[in-house]
Amino acid sequence: MKEKNKMALLELKKLGVTFGGVAALNNVDLSIQEGEIHGLIGPNGAGKSTLFNSITGVVQPSSGQIFFDGEDITGMKAYEVARAGIARTFQNLRLFNNMTVLDNVIVAGLCGKKTRFWGSVSGSRSTLREDTEVSTKAFEILESLGLGDLKDLIIEGLPYGKRKAVELARALATDPKIILLDEPCAGMNAEESTQVMTILNTIKEQGYTTCLIEHDMRMVMEVSDSITVIDFGKVIARGNPEAVSNNEKVIEAYLGR
Repeated sequence: MKEKNKMALLELKKLGVTFGGVAALNNVDLSIQEGEIHGLIGPNGAGKSTLFNSITGVVQPSSGQIFFDGEDITGMKAYEVARAGIARTFQNLRLFNNMTVLDNVIVAGLCGKKTRFWGSVSGSRSTLREDTEVSTKAFEILESLGLGDLKDLIIEGLPYGKRKAVELARALATDPKIILLDEPCAGMNAEESTQVMTILNTIKEQGYTTCLIEHDMRMVMEVSDSITVIDFGKVIARGNPEAVSNNEKVIEAYLGR
């Protein structure tokens, strides 16, 4: 089967964000190809989260443009960006702790169904199950990530690593074209980080595009197809993992000698 030609799914051109006269991002160019895992790294305070916030409509850029799937989405509101196909997870978990794993994923899948979402959130578990299509898809996502056996367990009783994996499953349930992951391995031990790496490779094989912020350099270097490095709001390096890890500016700013 002939491999599909890759194209830039998400592209930032000269993006700038200013807070009170201080530039959090300054002329940032970023290109993420369809189907790849793209790492975004840099020291604390470099502007990584601000960049994610700009893409997802939480923060409005001061200058520059954001293109997604060929369309200019600069200035779109957060809900419009989500409907366009950009999903995001956060460093701090945002799950329904008193609900089951499966129901958490079902609720995410119902977000795009206006007539069902609020009724499902406020209703009983049986109400959630009424949408057979969404329920079936939610279970299939859990199965594909190796989480099927957890479907009936309550979130608050799960280990931290499993809860992070469920949050990723919730992102997939929204039918995204790209997933932005904010430190998916934060607070994890080596075994849990390895499990996340396996999941990321799995969703890549399923055709999803991913961009991740992460401080676990072993994980970033192993799973990323390409990496962008920012420091003080500016891009200081970009390229494949080997090129980035050997870049003098990156070594000085982030990796350490």
